[in-house]
Amino acid sequence: MGKSTADTKDLGRSLLSGLKVLDFTTLLPGPLATLMLADLGADVVRIESPTRPDLARLAPPYVEDDGPISCLHAYLNRNKRSLSLDLKKTESVSLIERMIKAYDIVVEQFRPGVMERLGLSFERLCAINPGLIYCSLTGYGQSGPLKDKAGHDVNYLALSGLMSYSGRKDTGPALLGTQLADIGSGTNNTVIGILAAVIHRHATGLGQHIDISMTDGLFPFHAAAAIKELCGDAPSTYENEVLNGGSLYGFYETADGRYISFGGLEHQFFTVFCTAIGLEDLIAGSVLQPGRVEEAKRQVAEVIRTKPLAHWVALFKEKDACFEPVLTFAEAVRSEHAAARELLVKVPGLNGKSYEQLACPIKFSGYAPVYKRIGCRIGQDTLAVLTEIGLRVDEIGELKDKGVFGAIEIV
Repeated sequence: MGKSTADTKDLGRSLLSGLKVLDFTTLLPGPLATLMLADLGADVVRIESPTRPDLARLAPPYVEDDGPISCLHAYLNRNKRSLSLDLKKTESVSLIERMIKAYDIVVEQFRPGVMERLGLSFERLCAINPGLIYCSLTGYGQSGPLKDKAGHDVNYLALSGLMSYSGRKDTGPALLGTQLADIGSGTNNTVIGILAAVIHRHATGLGQHIDISMTDGLFPFHAAAAIKELCGDAPSTYENEVLNGGSLYGFYETADGRYISFGGLEHQFFTVFCTAIGLEDLIAGSVLQPGRVEEAKRQVAEVIRTKPLAHWVALFKEKDACFEPVLTFAEAVRSEHAAARELLVKVPGLNGKSYEQLACPIKFSGYAPVYKRIGCRIGQDTLAVLTEIGLRVDEIGELKDKGVFGAIEIV
């Protein structure tokens, strides 16, 4: 655990070498998407406001790295560079227009219309670079009656219909504890959309505007259950599906207040599980038959509650029954699996220290991500980025005097 590269990989060229991204996103889904691109080798430059910092920069806890840096920001924005620009100034817009000739992917997460008001719409920038890939990530999309409404993960989940059968009969919808819409829908579809557009551009030379709605992206999550309604079947409700509490598939509390998971839907796994816990009588017939599920779940729950978690882990260690303990994050990230899969990495900071972060989860036979540095200070790379696109030091100084970079120190 703790490696930053894999010794056997060819690191001569990154998978996404040549992709140059201007990142206007904040908070979680957009920055996590551009983190994935940066980990795979894209050159990602964050365009950051000098007066309204991303809330991810303010989220505790902090690490001391030439001053306090939010651990969340340090993770979400690793391998990226930061350019400080006040987008309300016309000089900033001119700089973006100049950069768009080289940085041909834009990712933005403002409400619909904001980039247009700033003078940075897809139409305007595409006129400068017809190969521009411009991805807009929002809660409800660029069109439709909800496009201008504010929302958060819980709202997108509610409107998608998923929460109408994700919960319990007696308590209703259940909060997930993570941002399914933000990450599972927003982040992942942003990356997929951008890479699909890149392939299309290789074939045609043309870019396009990608419209990612976090709410829209939740609808495919219905595939295993509610899709049956489109075929005329009864609607899904709480605890009436195999995967939402309508079978033995689920979680059971142990004697010490921990939980185990059981997912043995297939007969062979179900048989091993029931035999191991002494409930062989459940094996005959189907416990999915009406009237049998609740009683079977009650019996399993009673048995599991008689022993602590360690007992059940030891009992099922060598059994193939789709059984696993419910781990805390600390346990999960220090597990044998996490170590073998190198799910934690050491990432250099600015002060010579290294910090543990979550690794890129995708494994390639011929490539391993290089973790260059944690998320940096606002505007830390302003001078370097602008010099690369041809600005002279004196021109940059004039822009600084006009307040284009705010009060950020240009180094």
